[in-house]
This record gives sequence, C-alpha cells and structure tokens, in this order.
Amino acid sequence: MAADTSLPRKEEPLQMADAIRALAMDAVQQANSGHPGAPMGMAEMAQALWGRHLKHHPGNPHWADRDRFVLSNGHASMLIYAVLHLTGYQLPIEQLKAFRQLHSMTPGHPEVDVTPGVETTTGPLGQGITNAVGMALAEKLLAAEFNRDGHTIVDHHTYAFLGDGCLMEGVSHEACALAGAWKLNKLIALYDDNGISIDGPVTPWFIDNTPQRFKAYGWNVIDAVDGHDVNAIDAAIAKARASTDKPTLIVCKTAIGKGSPNRAGTAKAHGEPLGGDEIKLTREALGWNHEPFALPDDIRAAWDAHAAGEKAEADWNTRFAAYAAAFPEAAAEFTRRMAGDLPKNFAELAVEAVGSAHDKAETVASRKASQIALEHFTAALPELLGGSADLTGSNLTNTKSTPALRFDSKTGAVIKTEAGQIGHHINYGVREFGMAAVMNGVALHGGYIPYGGTFLTFSDYSRNAIRMAALMKRRVIHVFTHDSIGLGEDGPTHQSIEHAASLRLIPGLDVWRPADTTETAVAWTMALANKHRPSALLLSRQNLPYAPKQDADVITRGAYVLAEPSEVGLKKAAQAVIIATGSEVQLALHAQQLLAQHKVAVRVVSMPSTTVFDRQDTAYKTEVLPAKLPRIAVEAGVTDFWWKYGCAAVVGIDRFGESAPAGELFKLFGFTAENLALTVRKVLAK
Repeated sequence: MAADTSLPRKEEPLQMADAIRALAMDAVQQANSGHPGAPMGMAEMAQALWGRHLKHHPGNPHWADRDRFVLSNGHASMLIYAVLHLTGYQLPIEQLKAFRQLHSMTPGHPEVDVTPGVETTTGPLGQGITNAVGMALAEKLLAAEFNRDGHTIVDHHTYAFLGDGCLMEGVSHEACALAGAWKLNKLIALYDDNGISIDGPVTPWFIDNTPQRFKAYGWNVIDAVDGHDVNAIDAAIAKARASTDKPTLIVCKTAIGKGSPNRAGTAKAHGEPLGGDEIKLTREALGWNHEPFALPDDIRAAWDAHAAGEKAEADWNTRFAAYAAAFPEAAAEFTRRMAGDLPKNFAELAVEAVGSAHDKAETVASRKASQIALEHFTAALPELLGGSADLTGSNLTNTKSTPALRFDSKTGAVIKTEAGQIGHHINYGVREFGMAAVMNGVALHGGYIPYGGTFLTFSDYSRNAIRMAALMKRRVIHVFTHDSIGLGEDGPTHQSIEHAASLRLIPGLDVWRPADTTETAVAWTMALANKHRPSALLLSRQNLPYAPKQDADVITRGAYVLAEPSEVGLKKAAQAVIIATGSEVQLALHAQQLLAQHKVAVRVVSMPSTTVFDRQDTAYKTEVLPAKLPRIAVEAGVTDFWWKYGCAAVVGIDRFGESAPAGELFKLFGFTAENLALTVRKVLAK
C-alpha cells in the first residue's frame, strides 16, 4: 500500500504568493533582463503545489523518492528560483540578486546541476513537459519492477508547469499522446492559461481547444480553475493525485503579471522588466511594504520545507530499510541503478562482447552488429530501456531480453511477462523528437539507461533534444541507422549527407560511425560507460566486411592505425594516410591494395569517433596522424568537416543523393577504391 505523502498544513500568511511576485520583479529589474510576468501569474499555483503537495527535501535535493517538478515554460525561471530559495534550498538571496549574471546559480533559464532542486534544463519550449513524461514513465516502471507486497519504495509524482508556448510546440503533442497511451497517472501538468505570449494575445494564432485535445490523448482534464485561488488549485491537485489510470491536466486561468496595475494581462509583462515606477505601483497594489529582496519572518517560516522534507525522507528511509532487510538483492540493485553505476562485472561484459565480435569476424551491417552487441548487454543490464520510432525492424534495437513495453488497457498497470519481467523496448511511434526528449527525462529521473532508434536523416527532427542531453551531460544513447547514400532506393529524402558532421558539432556528444562488428561493440561499450555524456551511433543498412585488427583496445581512443603498408606487402614507410569511417573503411583498405600495386605505400586509419579522438593527447594524435604525411579523408558525407584534420584532399559528397541501388550510387558519387587511389596519387604528385 502506498504511503500517505500529503503534507501537514501550516498556517499560511496571506502574502505567501506575493513573496514570489516580489522576488521575481526585483530580480528581473536588477538584472534588467528576464520574464517577470509568468512567475507573477503562477505564484498561487506554486503556493498550492509546493506548499501543500510537493514531496521534497531542501536538505537533500536528490533523494530517490522525491516528487519531480519541471518548469516547462523555463523563461519563468524566477518562479522556481524564488520557490527554491523560500523553501530552504542552498540558494541564498545573493544568488537571486545575481539573476542572469555570469557564474551565478540563477541562469536565465533553469539548468540542472547548476541550481539545487532544478530537475531538468528547460527553455526550449515543449521539451520540459516531454522530460516530465519520461520522468513519470521511469517512476512507473521502477515501481512495477521494485515494489513488493507490503513494501513500496517507489511512489512519487511528477508535476509540470507549462504555458501556451509549450502547447504550441509540436513535441508536446508527441509526448502527451504517449503519456495517455502509457496511462501515467502520477503525471500532473498545470497549464498557465494566461492567453498572452511575446507577440500579444494568442487568440489570432492559437485557437486549440486544449481541454478537448488532452481528453483525446486519454488524460483527465480539470478545466477552468481559478489560477489565483490557492484553495481551488489545491483541490484540483488533490483530485488529480487520486487518479489511478490517467495523467491529469489542470487548466489554471491566470493573468500574466498579476499584481502589476499597468502590465498585468499584457505582453509587456512577458519578457521585460516592469520598471522602477511600475514596481513601486505594484508594491502598493499588493500591500507589499518591504524593500527589494526583503522577506518578513512569517513568510519565510510559512514557506520553509525543511521539517516536512526531513520527515518525508526519514519515513522513506525507514521503509527502505525494511525493504532491504526483506529483499537485500533488490535493494542493492535499486541503489546501484539510481546512482547510475554499472554492474561491477561490466568490464568483463564489455570484453566478452568485443571479444566475441572479434573472434567471429562476421560480415553484417553495422545496424545488425549493434543488435548483436545489444544482445550481450541487455541480457546483463536490466537498466537498459530501449525503443524505436516505429522502425524497430530497421533499427534492430530489440533483443531477446527486451520484450515490448505494454500497459493494461483497463487498469493502466505495466504488463509483465510470465517470468515477471517488465517490457524493456518501447514503441514510440513516429515521434522522433518526442522519443529523444522522453529519453532525456528517463535519464534525468534515474534508474534506467535509455536508448532509441530511428534513421540518421531523422536526427534533424530530434536534434534539439540531443543537444539538450549534451548540455545536461546525461547518458542517452541514440541509435541512428541507414547512415548514408548506402541505404539506396529510398532516395535523397532518407539519405544522410550532412548529418554526421552536424552531430559532431554538438559539444559533449560522442558520435560513433563504426566500420565493423568489433568497432560497433566498442562503441556500445563506450556509450554505456560514459555516465555524463550522450552518444550517437551511426550505423549502416548495407553489410560491411570485417576489418582484421591486432588490438581492439585502441578503438576506444576514437581512431587507430588499422593497416600499415607492410600488411599489403610493401616494406617501406607510409607516404600518405587515408582516414576513413564506417562503410568507407573497406574502401580505404581496397585503395591501399591498389596503391601497393604501384609501389605507393599508405597507412589506413579508421576513425570511428572523431569526437573521442579529438580528446586524446597530442602524442597519440601525432602517432596516428604523423605531421609530415599528407592526409586524405573518405566518408560518404559532406567534405567540409574533414579539413580540420589538415587533409590534402577529401573524398565525400556535397550534394543530395539519388534513388537507386546502393552499389550504383557509390560508383556515381566516386566512392570506389579506384577513385580514392587516384585521389591519393594526385596528392602525392603535388
């Protein structure tokens, strides 16, 4: 039976919400930058949720069974900063005074790991609510996996505040539809329905019937709640918490900039300071007779959440201790997974996966090589939570150990296999952006390592969520198949040209384009081991021959010497270096053989991850790419990226592809051993 997590009621001064308004307008005014209107309009929403329902502990922002709160309309950042300060997090008033200033803990939009109590980085609208869907999914799956009769250790809600902008962004449709399908009853979204955006009243361009939209998704909807009536919001949240089979949207009717005599209800309140004169008038209108950033003792005492938080965490610790006594292995596993640690035998698992690929030396597409590696890892890592955007049969993200995730249509419960296993492979449907942002939410929550697949060309749809994973330093793994013109007949709409180079430009994202089964297994090993870094695996549709190699360990360095001239019968030093990735590595090896027939000695370097190679020390980089040897790169993608390595020539493609069998396309665009060999000879002739 779930524990009672309702908060004991404290005496609430009349101006609890006004404290948020005052801090918001003062901080924005001092910074001369920011968005005061939304925090002022949502102040009562925050009071009702944070003061009466939210289970959290300011003294330990990371305890496992806390409720999650997401401010999806992240431009309203002063709302969460004010509430975190008021409730007692390590966010002193000096940080509010430093709002939007260099190296402060109060950046323009909330950032996870910068401000204590912030659960996700928000700002790109729509992604916050999508992260919240991922968090609620993780909670539901962990509860199904770890809770036992009489022992409930996973039992918390995910709350999100969102505005019109979040609802206009298409990703919110993708995610909220999934939330309804998954019956995430512990997801509660409070919609700040103020009818105003930067350009003014939204009615000319936003005519959606939002309540009907969410009802169609399979949500409960509590409509037309007075967003400035704390008791009405409180009652709506209580009703939402009682849901057993559906997420809930609470529509709160509010006035943006509430309290400001001349700015309330206008676009002027949205994205600029109120100004000194208007702040003075607002103080008078609110009866807030305090200096900027000053708070009366009774207000501070009413907001302080330390005592309630300590009790909530202590109660959970007691329950978890009883759980650990009854189920020690499950308790240890839960603790490990919530910490994001891999099993102690992960190194052995990795050696086994890589060694198996090396020994078998199979000729398969790298998408198949990925599935082979996943068979090893999913069998041993129950935290792996896979999926695909309606391309499972093409992405090959499913394995024998990852049954499809399904929910009971009546109760909403997670359906388990006969062996008692929950589903570990998600059918996201055709929702690439939603999938990527949901995976971010799963990773932020903890307990699972999410991975998901689609075609590489559709990374354009999910790119901003990939960027957010990199910004937040979260382990999310993207499986991108059909990585070049090699996919063939589907034509230029599906053939990736600029995508590999584009993804490599995202700071903090490791991009792998492996050439064979061993490189693919290493890529998976590195992606799983990188606790604070997302990864993208770029995989082929077509079969790739195995490239014999002496040492698999060097693959972990991103690039390595695959073949010296001696391996094709030349007893002379290399005259040039061919750098290749993915399917073009075999092309480089064949060109090396052709050149050897003309006594031209070249070294072949496989560079499965430029991003990893770029982090190596200078000595290793020079060892792989000697300074005096001309370099020729070959990759079935845009050429611009490769000039950074000082290449004398690049064999690539700087136009969109064609619809034809892959073999014909490679010949058409010059991806032949003969053309590559000719390019090397031309470079040397200079």
